[in-house]
Amino acid sequence: MQLTLAENFRAVFYTPFYLLKELRLAEQAGLHIDWLAPGIPGGAIDQIKDGSVDLTWGGPMRVMKDRDTFPAEGSSLLCFGEVVARDPFFLVGSQKSFLLKDLAHLRLSLVSEVPTPWLCLQADLRALGLNIEQLELSGRLKRDWTMAEQIHALETLAIDVIQLFEPFVSEVLKSGQHKILYAAHGRGPTVYTAFICSQDGFAKKRAAFERLNEVLGTLQTWLYAHSAQDIAQIVQPYFAELERDVLTRAIERYLQGQVWATTPEVSRAGFDRLADSLHSGGFIQTRILYDSCVKSFN
Repeated sequence: MQLTLAENFRAVFYTPFYLLKELRLAEQAGLHIDWLAPGIPGGAIDQIKDGSVDLTWGGPMRVMKDRDTFPAEGSSLLCFGEVVARDPFFLVGSQKSFLLKDLAHLRLSLVSEVPTPWLCLQADLRALGLNIEQLELSGRLKRDWTMAEQIHALETLAIDVIQLFEPFVSEVLKSGQHKILYAAHGRGPTVYTAFICSQDGFAKKRAAFERLNEVLGTLQTWLYAHSAQDIAQIVQPYFAELERDVLTRAIERYLQGQVWATTPEVSRAGFDRLADSLHSGGFIQTRILYDSCVKSFN
């Protein structure tokens, strides 16, 4: 069985995919995977839809957006195999005390690279009763900095709170001047990453996808049976620019937060939470249902 898999952009929260490659679990199960080089976030979606690539990984938000925008057809996107089960982003600042509702009057910098972190955070804030439309008009939201630029702004007091993922969190905490104010994984299940294919691709490659799903379950058992140090040693080549202790702390933070799924089955609760967040944030216009986007092998 052979599959082409287009990598998404390089990120620590995608560590399970790098382990899948390095441990050669797919090959041991009779799967040969042709790994295509990473590109921009979601960059392989067009290739999935035209059938030139079998799989990529990414946010089910892309599947939901596809279902919201286009009529169901052979090129429609589907997902299976949950990998990142909770939100991997954090709010960082130097406030001595902090409640999420304090963002109503603080200057906040949002991740510019991808939309999901803010869409999920705005849903958290709505649940606390904050007026998101008023917050959007306040001028206190910054949207166009990279994460490195966000850190510089925090250190120079140009902003109060920044939104980051690992390893930027571990990097900024090294100085001892800042702390995690809010860990988004604490909201509970929020399906963040899964394998993405097309409807036609699933029909054509179902047996191989099912085998891959089984391999993912084996990997998830392995992942939570090993230490952050063990994992960091294996995936260090993917993050050559990082010091080993920073990478290890980043992985440990995700392990402790149960950011990575423990089973391949896509969580209904996590899917529904993401769908509600995307809908309340205006990213999708209709409330997308689990069964229209997710394939299960049970």
